[in-house]
Amino acid sequence: MQGQNNVSRRSFIGGLATALTWAGAYPNLTFPAQNRSQRGPDDYDRMAKLSFNENPYGPSNVVMKAMTDAFKYSNRYGYPDGGITEAIAKHHGVKPDNVLLGAGSGEILKVADDAFLIDHKKVVGVDPTFQTVYQFAVNSRAEAIKIPLLKDYRMDIPGIIKSVKNNYRDVGFVYVVNPNNPTGNIIPKQEIQLLLDSIPGDVPVLIDEAYHHFVDDPNYATSVPYVIEGRQVIVTRTFSKIAALAGMRLGYGLAPKELIARMRPFANGSINAIVKWGGVAALNDTATQDWTKKTTLALRKKVTDQLTGLGYSVIPSEANFFMAHVRRDVTPIIAEFEKKGVLVGRKFPPMVEHLRVSIGTAEEMDRFMTAFKEIFKQT
Repeated sequence: MQGQNNVSRRSFIGGLATALTWAGAYPNLTFPAQNRSQRGPDDYDRMAKLSFNENPYGPSNVVMKAMTDAFKYSNRYGYPDGGITEAIAKHHGVKPDNVLLGAGSGEILKVADDAFLIDHKKVVGVDPTFQTVYQFAVNSRAEAIKIPLLKDYRMDIPGIIKSVKNNYRDVGFVYVVNPNNPTGNIIPKQEIQLLLDSIPGDVPVLIDEAYHHFVDDPNYATSVPYVIEGRQVIVTRTFSKIAALAGMRLGYGLAPKELIARMRPFANGSINAIVKWGGVAALNDTATQDWTKKTTLALRKKVTDQLTGLGYSVIPSEANFFMAHVRRDVTPIIAEFEKKGVLVGRKFPPMVEHLRVSIGTAEEMDRFMTAFKEIFKQT
């Protein structure tokens, strides 16, 4: 289904203004896009890139065509945007007033911090998870209450509930990632409902569903219906993963109208013209999404089966990455992989012996397994 794009990537003009103005104001924060090495294009291109949970296949033909056609608006401010907000609203069965666009879902996380962590309010979530919200909180002199994962690496929903109740007057919002990053496991739908039903009804809950499209577990459900019900829920999504637009920066938040109204003044709004058209095309390109999911899950099973066959445990994942317990500190391991032309995930304390690996192409995963066997044969 995916194959090679008919639209040449070389003809797709590089150097786009990728709407990171908002991030430039926060130089102390760490984002994948800001954490690039200084290696040149040739070195970068030859690496197996299994470190940032990207889609290795690139945008589909229809998405590339939509973006290429939209280049005629690149010199304009008041350009037609393809109806991206309306398309997202229709896709989820909500109204445009329930949608807030961002330069990646990371901008929505920053907006939530600005809107809900005023006066040194606290954010409550688990650890480890996607750390951006906690980094935002530190930079704005708010506080993050981090609940450790359970021994089986599940997210401790009763622990979050208890912490929210104990700190109720000081809690700005609750933050969960489902599936979680870096572990890849889910919060079952029953536990999401338990969380929402157990905490005070005026506490917003931000549920990051960046990896939603890769989930197969029937115990999982998106939390968008809670938005439709009018619950104090914010669901974030991104075009960086299943749609392969990580470098283009487009994401969004879904929430009741009143929550969107609180958040909107903090949004930068500087999303480039090109990706808006690409986003509309991506929403409609379900065939490519289905192919990407099927291919990714098959490769994930193949590689994790190989690792368990070698005696290494792997946390069951519902995302386009997994974590393997390599039984020693991963810092030198990461460096060894890079020497062999394979980029893997960073360290995620306190899980310092777990290596996070994104699912790349079949060829990239073969390179990973070859490197893995060589590295661990030495120990």
